[in-house]
Amino acid sequence: MMLTNMKIKIAIIGCLSFLMVGLVQAQDGWNWPEDKEMEAKARELNAAYNDYLNSEDFLKAKGPLNWLLNNAPDLNEALYINGVKVYEGAADQATDKAEISVYQDSVLTIYDLRKKLYDNEPKWIANKAYYAYKFYKGDKDKVSIATDLFEKTIEIDGTLAPFTLYRAYFDAIYRNFAYNKAYTPDEVISKYEFIMGKLDEEEAKGGDVASSRNTLDQLLNAMDIINCEFIENNMGPKLAEDPTNLKLAKQIFQYAIKEKCTSSEIFLKALETIDNDNPTFTTSQVRGMRYMQNQDYAKAGELFEKALSLASTDEERAEIHWDLAKVHANLGSRGQARSSALKAAELNEELKSDAYSFVGGLIMASSNACKGGQSRVKDYSIFIAAYNAYAVAGDSKGMANAKARFPSKEELFTEGFQVGQTINTGCWVGQTVTLATRD
Repeated sequence: MMLTNMKIKIAIIGCLSFLMVGLVQAQDGWNWPEDKEMEAKARELNAAYNDYLNSEDFLKAKGPLNWLLNNAPDLNEALYINGVKVYEGAADQATDKAEISVYQDSVLTIYDLRKKLYDNEPKWIANKAYYAYKFYKGDKDKVSIATDLFEKTIEIDGTLAPFTLYRAYFDAIYRNFAYNKAYTPDEVISKYEFIMGKLDEEEAKGGDVASSRNTLDQLLNAMDIINCEFIENNMGPKLAEDPTNLKLAKQIFQYAIKEKCTSSEIFLKALETIDNDNPTFTTSQVRGMRYMQNQDYAKAGELFEKALSLASTDEERAEIHWDLAKVHANLGSRGQARSSALKAAELNEELKSDAYSFVGGLIMASSNACKGGQSRVKDYSIFIAAYNAYAVAGDSKGMANAKARFPSKEELFTEGFQVGQTINTGCWVGQTVTLATRD
């Protein structure tokens, strides 16, 4: 007999009271009622609901199935395995929203009844969690049922299988956060990192987790909780308390790069933790750059030297020599700055123009420091050296500026020099140049 929608829901839940009724011992896994009339009816309705199930007429299948659940609840575990199929199918075939909701709830109730009777929750808890997500993900009041069941599955099984369920789990977290503000930002991050860790484990076993990672990142971005303020105020103090917390440091590093918060002190602290634990070319170089930004040139130089020792290609070595050139220049070591710049140009042709312009600038900036005051020709000869560097760089503006400060013809004549004669510049420049005049 067909029950009304509400009666169906109540009837399924009501069969809890029948679970402890004493029945005959199972024969071949089937516990038919002891009463002959009840047995006959149970056999008839068992066949009927299976016929409807096989023909995918789920709305008709639920009637005889519901009778069995109420009157012969431990007939066979197949009632509960098939019951999920029947009520899921009924929910798909129904058109009335209230009916659909009842049938969806009934799927989860079937699992609850199965647990009480057979006590084998680990066999199907992941499926129950999936159905809760499928049915309730768009329901503000019920989405937490899905998140709770996913977490219970992880508690029981230690993981979600298949691993693609982690996408559904985090989507449920996202929806629960969006609908109900169910978590703090820290809790969201903790759950995100937990799932990412599980995906890492799956990847180590050969699984393709790229799509799942991408989904998680998109959802996290959509929550709009990771920004520079969050990193600074929520994550920063934790790293300050425990500067050796490598996991936290990596999180901060990753988020700061993504949110473009690399000028903050917390980013530098995170970078220090990472680099101290396992220095790489990149971490040491970026760390050196941050010290450069802070005008701590000596410390920057130490980190760049460290990065140089970790470089594996000429391109990387060229980058570091170029960085070191700037460090030495800021420390007033112009000779070392020149050597580093020219080494960078030697290792990477693409840096040649910049490197020689840089050298020309170093020389130009040394006019006062290199002025001996004994010979204007000699004092001005460094500008010829600068001109030569600019010429290699193809820097016409630099060449013009340098030539404007060459000695004049009169100055050469007065000191007894001639155009084309060579002279050593002295000072740190220490180059022999061919005399030329500005006029």
